[in-house]
Amino acid sequence: MTDLTNLSIAELRDGMRGGDFKAREVAEAYNAAVAAARGLNAYTVETPEDALAAADAADSGKSTGALAGIPLGIKDLFATKGVDTTAGSRILKDFKPPYESTVVANLRKAGAGMLGKLNMDEFAMGSSNETSAYGPVISPWRRTDGSNVSLTPGGSSGGSAAAVAAGIAPGVTGTDTGGSIRQPAAFTGICGIKPTYGRCSRWGIVSFASSLDQAGPMAKTVRDCAILLGAMAGFDPKDSTSLDQPVPDWEGALSSNLSGKRVGIPREYRIDGVPDEINVLWDKGIEWLKDAGATPVEISLPHTKYALPTYYIIAPAEASSNLARYDGVRYGMRVEGVKTLDDMYSATRAAGFGAEVKRRIMIGTYVLSAGFYDAYFTKAQRVRALIKQDFARAFEQCDVILTPTAPSAAFGIGEKMSDPLAMYLNDVFAVPASLAGLPAMSVPGGLDEQGLPLGLHLIGPEMDEQTVLNAALAIEERAGFTHRAEKWW
Repeated sequence: MTDLTNLSIAELRDGMRGGDFKAREVAEAYNAAVAAARGLNAYTVETPEDALAAADAADSGKSTGALAGIPLGIKDLFATKGVDTTAGSRILKDFKPPYESTVVANLRKAGAGMLGKLNMDEFAMGSSNETSAYGPVISPWRRTDGSNVSLTPGGSSGGSAAAVAAGIAPGVTGTDTGGSIRQPAAFTGICGIKPTYGRCSRWGIVSFASSLDQAGPMAKTVRDCAILLGAMAGFDPKDSTSLDQPVPDWEGALSSNLSGKRVGIPREYRIDGVPDEINVLWDKGIEWLKDAGATPVEISLPHTKYALPTYYIIAPAEASSNLARYDGVRYGMRVEGVKTLDDMYSATRAAGFGAEVKRRIMIGTYVLSAGFYDAYFTKAQRVRALIKQDFARAFEQCDVILTPTAPSAAFGIGEKMSDPLAMYLNDVFAVPASLAGLPAMSVPGGLDEQGLPLGLHLIGPEMDEQTVLNAALAIEERAGFTHRAEKWW
């Protein structure tokens, strides 16, 4: 019998509807795979009974939604009723929300079950999943040089990416603040899309940087991402930034025919120091889109060079404000045995937050402080507006933009932790679309010389996820990326 964990979500859905296998068989296969892959440290909590309950509802006909009986992994940033939600931080250890985040509620409404909560960088701050209080996630991929160095799956959605790549979840939720869906998708050879800011409700998602955070799906294929996004998205009156717009049938409108479409190639993304194989793959991507009927056009995004410093002012500023709520009074852990309330605040935050979170809180507090607010935060917001204007002008000349997803393949765990600036550079291609609130997707394109996946990155105009998905489908069909990590765990 076919290994059910090798099938895509679309294949599982169609197989269950066609009577080829039962949803319970799927849930049991995934529960067993999750238990056998604990060495990857992808899950922080396993919920096998939840997956089985959703499967039984599907098998009995009580659940008939688009995802009936499909078991999913949920990033630990999403509130899940009665199940640990810690954002990868010890300050929220054992916190069990009495409510469900809107995205998870939408997935449940569609019939999905939950395999467990997925490991992540603490409060989504990191590009390697090494800042988690639960320890790093190990990528299922290994270099072909025989070194067996443990590799990062990227971050912050590292557990999510590793779970899909290792076949221990057919699809997962991720969140993307500056590339946290797209960079790990590229590192692990899977697909991931960040939709337009406001497409998916942020209600019940632990906040990092509120003007940037956006939920999105990660899965094996472009079609699976379209299916999951359709179930996750929608207007939510509980989120003031939620877009009151209909949810298109993205799966139904999938087409890899790009005739008449123009693909923008930003000249500023040819960055010094990027390995040749990244640029070679980018050129291949251009040829694949031409083969699908599109016409490449050179465009300019002149303020791109300011995107990374702008992001690392705005995001920490918002984080320092959002994380002020974790003071030992309302949520999670509290350090006892101190004399005053101020001492309790200080001791709790010192013990509860990791080094990267403290670093960003300090940066954010500094740029928001009296005397520096206008010099840093206000100026960064002005530059953000210029970056957004760049994209608006570019989309007068093209329908979708193609770039590499990340400036390298996956790196070894510990290789960049001592150099925060080198770590921050991982998001150099992803951050501009985040600042502009645009839909953007990573799709696997090939392998580097060490046998590790590389991704291609597509950016679309606001609200036009369909063009992004269609261009990604055109690349997926032509790249023929069927590589999977060899099982060693």
